[in-house]
Amino acid sequence: MSASPAAGRRVLVAAGIAAAVALWVFAFLQLWQTSVPSDLSLPALDPTHYFSQSEIDRASSYQTFLNVDALLALVAQLVALGIYAIKGPGFVRESAAGRIGTGMLLGMLGLAFVWFSQLPFGLAELWWERKHDVSSQGYVTWLIDYFLAAGGEFLFISLALLIVMALTGLWKRWWWVAAAPALVAVTLVFAFVQPYLIPGQHDVHNPAIAADARQLAKQEGIPGTKVTVQNTHNLGGGPNAEAMGLGPTRRVVLWDSLVQRFPNPQVRVVLAHEFAHLSRDHLWKSFGFMALLALPIALAVALITRRRGGLYEPASVPLAIFVVAVLLFATLPLQTAFTNRLESEADWVALNTTRDPGAMTSLFQRLGRLSKAEPDPPGWEQFVFGDHPSIMQRIEMAKAWRERNPGR
Repeated sequence: MSASPAAGRRVLVAAGIAAAVALWVFAFLQLWQTSVPSDLSLPALDPTHYFSQSEIDRASSYQTFLNVDALLALVAQLVALGIYAIKGPGFVRESAAGRIGTGMLLGMLGLAFVWFSQLPFGLAELWWERKHDVSSQGYVTWLIDYFLAAGGEFLFISLALLIVMALTGLWKRWWWVAAAPALVAVTLVFAFVQPYLIPGQHDVHNPAIAADARQLAKQEGIPGTKVTVQNTHNLGGGPNAEAMGLGPTRRVVLWDSLVQRFPNPQVRVVLAHEFAHLSRDHLWKSFGFMALLALPIALAVALITRRRGGLYEPASVPLAIFVVAVLLFATLPLQTAFTNRLESEADWVALNTTRDPGAMTSLFQRLGRLSKAEPDPPGWEQFVFGDHPSIMQRIEMAKAWRERNPGR
């Protein structure tokens, strides 16, 4: 007997799902690869050889408060969005903004719930940082920055919902297939223009640092990459730097607190690290990873909101936001592990470029003291929040590089 058409369709669907999963896994493994040698073994160094016991104890106490505060903030966000998922559909009856407009309004209202739920924990974090002289930022300045950051999030959420709800009008059941790449495209646009949105930038005035930047960029295969210095007095945090932008807009931004307070060899390490993010296409990899996460998350949203009419119906928006928040929380360790690998690769490339493990060691010793970072945090802390290698892991990498390159 020949197979029925329905059975044939089921076989085709199963084959299509298997192929999609295989393709997803293949793409994930490609993004997961880095240039750090697979046989690299970090030596187990004693933190007390680099930090005093009192510094380690103070850092542990300091970080414990911040970790508890961050965990409570995540729980508060999920609770707030859970309540909104239940109560949110009631606001639909009061809206006259049309289907898409109502969905966007509900999205912005959900973000307001998140904003208020995070406010006390953000203030507690600032209070703790000020108390320990890690930050000098004022409360009013912090609130203004917090409000402005929320404005950017409002804009992104609104645009994302506009795209998604427009797609549901075209494909009620299959909108999620197109939504994931569309949302990543929106994020790419934000990343492209981000360098122009950073205030207080100016050219590098220190001629030695400017010369180092030109040399390091050339060594890493990205000659002519722009480097600027940002005035960060109002930010109040510790020294930092960032690689940003895409294509013609990419650049490295150094905080003035780094340039002014750190010796040139340590600034060279930071520059080489940030150039590595650009030369190894870490920003593009991050967007690829985001796309891989977005696809199953969008599918989950489509399936879970189906009983409410799917995202075609504005009443489903609060539930959709809650589902996204839960799934992002559930995948947080995977996200931190991926970012951690990129940061480790940037450290390894910086060592190969500068050939100065001593400068890297002293850099992270000083950064650890200034930020009161726990040199060797517990495993659970790295698992949940460790989007960068720990201070000791970075020092151990410098030691491992020196052992592998004794003549350099």
